[in-house]
Amino acid sequence: MDVKVNDSCIACGACESICGDVFKVEDVAVVDQSAVAANEDCVKEAADACPVGAIEVA
Repeated sequence: MDVKVNDSCIACGACESICGDVFKVEDVAVVDQSAVAANEDCVKEAADACPVGAIEVA
């Protein structure tokens, strides 16, 4: 699974609160790719919860 955060990220923190092992919010959300495989369910949940659709999952 490839996860990216696009430029529409508003750093609201929703993804980090849902899946903190993968997402960290600094100026924008950043992805720890090494943690994605073990956390695919919460990655999908975070992507669905993103208010601006900034998380891209492929």
